[in-house]
Amino acid sequence: MNPSFVHRYEVDPSRPSVGSALRDAALRVLAPAVVLFGLIVGLGFLILGPLGNLPWEEDLSRSVAAGRTATMNSVTAVWSHIGNTEIVIGVCVVVVALVWWRTKQWWYAVVPAIAIAAQASVFVAATTLTDRKRPAVEHLDPAPPTSSYPSGHMGASTALYLTFALMAQRIERAWLRRLVTVVCAVVPLLVGYARLYRGMHHLVDILVGMVNGVVCALLAWNYLRRKTS
Repeated sequence: MNPSFVHRYEVDPSRPSVGSALRDAALRVLAPAVVLFGLIVGLGFLILGPLGNLPWEEDLSRSVAAGRTATMNSVTAVWSHIGNTEIVIGVCVVVVALVWWRTKQWWYAVVPAIAIAAQASVFVAATTLTDRKRPAVEHLDPAPPTSSYPSGHMGASTALYLTFALMAQRIERAWLRRLVTVVCAVVPLLVGYARLYRGMHHLVDILVGMVNGVVCALLAWNYLRRKTS
């Protein structure tokens, strides 16, 4: 990834007006998110239509469910919970507040909030229109009212922790910067595996949720015009 992109808020720390930040967000996040939404919905209709709902995914879900153990049931319950809405929002609020307090840069601190808001908007609209059924295996988590495609847990955790990973590049101590980056990269993968293991999503639902999270995180990181962009 381009270093100027990763460090764009350090290279140009200038304070924007609230109005200009909102205009930038509309142009650089909202508009591309609409395109992303269209692509995700289009793929969803393709899956449910010409691709026959990808029957091989049901075989995979049954295979994973057949290998469940009591230990992994307990472990994946924790991993799955990390992606719950209340956890994602709670962690986001705490981190935004801490970063705002430490940097005094509200326009930088709000990046994770923009990422999960964009992801959630795309997810809610897409899952409502596609209405894909969840895997035909025992569900180990309560099923939310949303459909299986795409995975909201995966999208939210990916959007949140990828922005954290980008923020972590400011950490001066190399070992700590690497550790935080690795942890932020691993967390969404654990969430995704847990959702597959616990029968809550098909594999493609999780992969598309990840794409949604990655794109929204990058859009959020780039939401504000900087001199390096």
